Amino acid sequence: MKLFVLFSLTLAFLIFLWVFKNFNKFSKPYKVFKLSKKNIYIWMNFSKKKRYELLKKDSASYLNQRKNLLKQIRDEYKNISDTKK
Repeated sequence: MKLFVLFSLTLAFLIFLWVFKNFNKFSKPYKVFKLSKKNIYIWMNFSKKKRYELLKKDSASYLNQRKNLLKQIRDEYKNISDTKK
């Protein structure tokens, strides 16, 4: 009886590790593919739907970069104007 419980716990633990290992493979962040002159042929080999999705992700990341830069500029301007007073 003890051997059966030990075997089942070991089996459950191994299954848990296997599932967790596979989950981490898919939870990694997706790198955004940037279009450039060097990879134009790779870009054109993608399907139309894939190119649309990549453009949408690229546009969203570009928008976030611009927002962050604008926030930094505003903060620096606020600091500069506060020190002049």
